[in-house]
Amino acid sequence: MRRRTYDERDVRIRPGRGSRPRTKQRPTHADAATALVTTVDRGRYTTLLDGRVVVAMKARELGRSRVVPGDEVDLVGDLSGKPGTLARIVRIAPRRTVLRRTADDTDPTERVVVANADQLVIVTALAEPEPRIRMIDRCVVAAYDAGMDAVLALTKADLADPTPLSSLYAAAGVRVVVTSLEPGQEIAGLDALRDTLDGQVSVLVGHSGVGKSTLVNALVPHARRATGVVNEVTGRGRHTSTSAVALPVTGCDAETWVIDTPGVRSFGLAHVDPAHLLAAFTDLAEVATASCPRGCTHLADAPDCALDEWATALDVDAPQRTTRQARLDSLRRLLTSRLGTDDSD
Repeated sequence: MRRRTYDERDVRIRPGRGSRPRTKQRPTHADAATALVTTVDRGRYTTLLDGRVVVAMKARELGRSRVVPGDEVDLVGDLSGKPGTLARIVRIAPRRTVLRRTADDTDPTERVVVANADQLVIVTALAEPEPRIRMIDRCVVAAYDAGMDAVLALTKADLADPTPLSSLYAAAGVRVVVTSLEPGQEIAGLDALRDTLDGQVSVLVGHSGVGKSTLVNALVPHARRATGVVNEVTGRGRHTSTSAVALPVTGCDAETWVIDTPGVRSFGLAHVDPAHLLAAFTDLAEVATASCPRGCTHLADAPDCALDEWATALDVDAPQRTTRQARLDSLRRLLTSRLGTDDSD
């Protein structure tokens, strides 16, 4: 049998995916319009563009880049905002601030909560449910790490005295605003809170049941954020907000926004360097910088830590010593948890 000789005519190339010539050049989208992201919901992004609402999706070239409320983005495509239309997000502007959190203090995966906010408002009920000091401290640390100011908004002052908690954080330089529910369901202290928010982009965080959605509905009457009640058995609230949303506040002199976030049960700080935790406790940081030995860990077993002497100083009254010790205990709990030696909350 004679052997057959093959040549290039016998080779057939079947066209398939990726056979088209590709280029690394991408469109510049010079005609893109800048909008503010107000809500993110299952791959759809509600944005505000020149006073009208435009729904958009992420362009493919953004890849896994996360878009969050507060982001300023560039849009192309149908920008009319008409029902059924969909624009594309092609760029995310550089962020001024980024608020992050993790599931716990050892989880390496961080989640971006919001972008470009000026201050973090930590909403805490004085009763029903009881305030969680460690949760407040974690939020203060996250705010300072993000380059934001921290504000403590105490609610339900009609049920408990706000003085002990207020003095604890006011002494540390955290601005405190107190609200209470008056007869007729009016909120006392709302004007002071509105003044604190005036001209700022503020993120509201807090665990469920603290009255965060109630405050948002009072500040933004058309918001209609769902409110819930506290479980009598567990003492915890039920999640009522399911997604973060940016809302314009009425009654302020300058343009003012609040970003309402879903209730959280934990606020992990795995993204925060343990060496930076002390900076969030400004009163303790001042003492440690001036008097602690070099390399001091500031933990309970740290030799010659100046914070112990500061907390028990006899030249201050007993209530102040109690406040100082509470601050020091809180710092040490956060340090221990962040270093992975204690996962309690």
